[in-house]
Amino acid sequence: MKVKLLYIFCGIVLLVAFKMADDIPFVVPKYFPAPVYDFKKNRLSSEKIVLGRVLFYDNLLSKNQTISCASCHSNYNAFAHTDHALSHGIYDSIGTRNAPALMNLAWQPIFMWDGAINHLDMQALAPIQNKIEMGEHIANVVSKLQKSPIYPKLFYKAFEDSIISGEHTLKALSAFMLTLVSCESKYDSVIKGYLAFDAKEKNGYALYKNHCSSCHTEPLFTNYRFENNGLALDTTLSDYGRMHITKQTNDSLKFKVPTLRNIEWTYPYMHDGRFKTLNTVLNHYSGGIIYSPSLSEPLQKPISLSAKEKVDLLSFLLTLSDTKYIFNKNHSFPREILKN
Repeated sequence: MKVKLLYIFCGIVLLVAFKMADDIPFVVPKYFPAPVYDFKKNRLSSEKIVLGRVLFYDNLLSKNQTISCASCHSNYNAFAHTDHALSHGIYDSIGTRNAPALMNLAWQPIFMWDGAINHLDMQALAPIQNKIEMGEHIANVVSKLQKSPIYPKLFYKAFEDSIISGEHTLKALSAFMLTLVSCESKYDSVIKGYLAFDAKEKNGYALYKNHCSSCHTEPLFTNYRFENNGLALDTTLSDYGRMHITKQTNDSLKFKVPTLRNIEWTYPYMHDGRFKTLNTVLNHYSGGIIYSPSLSEPLQKPISLSAKEKVDLLSFLLTLSDTKYIFNKNHSFPREILKN
């Protein structure tokens, strides 16, 4: 049997095995739920992952070849975008939402702040074909890739076909993004029994479970649902969130709950990046919530946090920082291939 590269994501694992020699087993921590992504329809291989990584960092995917996926999703910020509150695109265009962090995507059933995309294999189409972001069409992307001196070879290695297609392009991007698994924080070490929380972190953990866990549910620290978290409407953007998709008034001002993992590095916060610091976020939840008919049920009861409790809660949130994820060389710019 030919042995391929094996990605070991976490220390204690449940192996989700695919009985084919060319497959890379996807490794799941024992305390994680089962992934929702169907790997049988896009089997992982080292060649496919490498291709997806190269595509992720290549400006060629945008209309004027100035924007890549990594332009808004920096690996050093947990694949978020910390330079701006709103995403930036071609010709210095400014988007309407903050670029969300990317991690643990195999468990994510729906994408975008409003849930406009329901499958990882289709997610990349949204920024590629958005006029403000990458401003390109997938057919033009395929044409540029086909003319490239490197991509026909990479596609052949990944799919045994040097004729490039939109489907294979999107599946290669998915393959790389599926490897973006974050589960090596101090919190994870505590769950595995390797470490223990200190006094502040322990108290912060109790505060988190009391006030935050209904939406930011362990161990992924999100329930992947849509909630109205009491933010005032930005009258400039006039973004009503999920209601834009469903057209249901009870979805007004509801946005997808983001993960708290690596939150130390994924500022600014909220769908429009209005809060620059975690202290500001905590101040919102403990005194800035605006009532509306669609307000999330757990937030309808006021949250009271003392100054000490805020410090303790922040101490716990910092245990969700995963430096191994941030500095994983397998996630970084593929300098050895994209030399120019």
